[in-house]
Amino acid sequence: MNKVDLAALRENYTKGSLDVSDVLPSPIQEFHKWFNQAVDSQILEPNAMHLCTVSPDGKPSARIVLLKTLDATGFTFYTNYQSRKGHQMDANPNACLTFFWGELERQVRIEGTIEKVDAKDSDNYFAVRPRGSQIGAWVSNQSEVVENREVLIEKEKAFIEKFEGQEVPRPAHWGGYRLVPNYIEFWQGRPSRLHDRIAYTLEESGSWKIERLSP
Repeated sequence: MNKVDLAALRENYTKGSLDVSDVLPSPIQEFHKWFNQAVDSQILEPNAMHLCTVSPDGKPSARIVLLKTLDATGFTFYTNYQSRKGHQMDANPNACLTFFWGELERQVRIEGTIEKVDAKDSDNYFAVRPRGSQIGAWVSNQSEVVENREVLIEKEKAFIEKFEGQEVPRPAHWGGYRLVPNYIEFWQGRPSRLHDRIAYTLEESGSWKIERLSP
């Protein structure tokens, strides 16, 4: 296998620009605009986002999750409450999300605090998931050690039989989290690494301060 020269891997970004005068007053509105453009560009899973959490002893942990709801209150995703990230978010509600849409040479960074969504909202979302995914939520003790895949397959068969002929209820250990933002940064790649960065910071008054950052 040929050795890859990592230092030589680089792109010169030329697809767009961004200025304070270009953005909307609300970062949620601006995100909606960027997200719709990502969808229109047919990017694979434009709602995939990098979630970073922090353990009680200050160690960061990150993974990709999927954005499922976005409104004025924040960014919502669903997972197992007993997972590693679930325990970390319960202990330390500070978290960060990052979207990277390479095809558009764009990145969005969102910082804020985590809260659980209402049980009714979790029920409503769980009800529209594919049945296989609903069964999977019962099967997986997420993040716990499992002896082999056969254990999961056998548990899946057992739950398929258990819920045969009926709707699959939402397990109590599974539901939604919402990241309520206090900082959102929009990044647009530019030539010569002189990228455009526009940051929104939530002020005590509830309004958003908009600033340009040095690349």
